[in-house]
Amino acid sequence: MVQCEMCGAETGAPKTIKVEGAELQVCADCEDFGTEVRTADTSSTTTKYSTGSSSGSSSSGSGSSGSGRSSGGSRSRRDMFDEMEEIVSDYDARIRSARESAGLSQSELADQLNEKASLIRKLERGESLPNDTIRRKLERALEIDLVEGGGSGDDEEWSGGSSQSGMTLGDVVKRKD
Repeated sequence: MVQCEMCGAETGAPKTIKVEGAELQVCADCEDFGTEVRTADTSSTTTKYSTGSSSGSSSSGSGSSGSGRSSGGSRSRRDMFDEMEEIVSDYDARIRSARESAGLSQSELADQLNEKASLIRKLERGESLPNDTIRRKLERALEIDLVEGGGSGDDEEWSGGSSQSGMTLGDVVKRKD
């Protein structure tokens, strides 16, 4: 018997699911909390994501949390964290060193990005994670990668088109403080 890594219950046939990027061995009651992961022994019959719409099964699982919910193998949901880009762990050092290499102060970089200097200070101290918009601005301005495995395809297409003109909207717009 194996212990469920989510609720601690003993289970004879654990399933491997992915919850927020972590793979867990769980019991049948907890398998709905994540996305089922294809393993070597079940790869011929299960898929990671449901390919069809499950309009009929959504009403059957709403009344009970027992066997009705765990019986639908094709009802696995997509885990939104599978599609998210992960920020590198040393983002603060990368931002600071790139800013210093460019010869910019924190307030000069903030003005260039049309952001507040306090945000740059928090990012460089590791007190705040950059959201997607700020991350892309920093990557373009400092020519660095802040996500695991390099930049995304969208950023590369955008910067390829803008490198020819020289001016951006940020060069024209002035922030009100």
